[in-house]
Amino acid sequence: MRDVIRKMLEAEAEAGRIVAEAEAEADRTRAEARRRAQRLAEEAREAARAEADRLVREADEQAQRDRQEALRRAAETIEDEVRIDPDRQRQAVETIVRAVVGEAAPGSGG
Repeated sequence: MRDVIRKMLEAEAEAGRIVAEAEAEADRTRAEARRRAQRLAEEAREAARAEADRLVREADEQAQRDRQEALRRAAETIEDEVRIDPDRQRQAVETIVRAVVGEAAPGSGG
């Protein structure tokens, strides 16, 4: 009978050790899972920051291109509005020269 009781006590002790080892392994597994989750979350945050930086940089570059294009179009518009065709330019110069030298402009009746 003592052998049976001793074997039962040994079995209970062995079961206790097995449970304690399983709990310790579960704790290690949970800790590793937490570390991996934290590492993955940090990597995701870094990737999101990098993507946001890239998008901001691209938007800034596009804004610069848009600004340059608007300036180019404005310069073309100003050139078109200020440009005088050669005949009108010649007529203006002739009128100015006549005015300076005191001649009457053609068609002025004088």
